[in-house]
Amino acid sequence: MTLDAEFYARPASIVAADLIGCRLLVSGIGGMIVETEAYDRTDPASHSFGGPTRRNASMFGPAGHAYVYRSYGIHWCLNVVCEPGSAVLIRAIEPEIGIDAMRDRRGLDAPRLLCAGPGRLCQALAVTVLHDGLPLDQPPFAVTPRTSVPAILADRRIGITKGAEIPWRFLLAGSRSVSRPGSRHAVPFSAAG
Repeated sequence: MTLDAEFYARPASIVAADLIGCRLLVSGIGGMIVETEAYDRTDPASHSFGGPTRRNASMFGPAGHAYVYRSYGIHWCLNVVCEPGSAVLIRAIEPEIGIDAMRDRRGLDAPRLLCAGPGRLCQALAVTVLHDGLPLDQPPFAVTPRTSVPAILADRRIGITKGAEIPWRFLLAGSRSVSRPGSRHAVPFSAAG
């Protein structure tokens, strides 16, 4: 069973937290999502802040589709589209399925570093601009629900200058597969508050 469009058609900050512990597969290769970041149209760090463009068109498309863009002209980044103009950046997964293929694609052995960061993750899963706009509930994608609610931390986002203080980075507590451990600002996250 994969997550459907209804799961994603909510505020990005809620979807980002709810994706922690879910599993992401691309062409049958992937693992558990352990780190995400949320972005929406009111957020000065979001690609959608200035409105629709050719680059961010997928962010304004249907919920439950991929938004893939190039970061710093080097790395692909995979996002899931939520409400119009909002998306969740998948920052890290814990490699579980297809680790040998991930190692070949990344050219390294250390499992912790295979998918720890959005650029590494896309390289390991062979995600490119060709995936932009594709539905996440159809091949090559599969995002499956978590089986239990894990311990989640909410923290400041990283790698941005505007809106960095917004606590919309979510991490699986204790995971060694995140791109960077939680900061001193990280707090336990609860959907209730």
